[in-house]
Amino acid sequence: MNSLSKSLPLIAVLLVAGVAAEIAFESFGLLLAPLLFGFQMEPANLVIGLIKAFTGINVSYMAAYVLHLCVGAIAFPTGYVLLRKTILARLPWVVAGLIWGLILWFIAQGVLAPLIGRSFMMDWAPYTWASLIAHPMMTVVIAFVWYKLVEQPK
Repeated sequence: MNSLSKSLPLIAVLLVAGVAAEIAFESFGLLLAPLLFGFQMEPANLVIGLIKAFTGINVSYMAAYVLHLCVGAIAFPTGYVLLRKTILARLPWVVAGLIWGLILWFIAQGVLAPLIGRSFMMDWAPYTWASLIAHPMMTVVIAFVWYKLVEQPK
């Protein structure tokens, strides 16, 4: 651990990593995806569909967007750290980040999307490929922040 991480509680490190990752994810989804794929990514629609499917409750786009941001800022870095401290411990940080991103991409497109009636991997449509860029990019940011604040040698 470096001196900065010794002064930061774990939750602060996770939030820094998560917020940085969400900035990268949203920047890609809202700014770069339209240039590369012709559309904005809207993961809040998946959240809306999941909440409706499992609770019957209709939530607003803004509420779903905020929920997605919170999950990305808290749960995704927490998941990375749990994997990093166990099965991904011996891998370089960037590889561990890429693997976590691929796992999240598969969960989003291959598991959660079908739960709300979309096809598996959304029939490999351009959104699936945009998501393949966005999720690993986000998790590499998480991995980088974790590495810089916690793992990096002195």
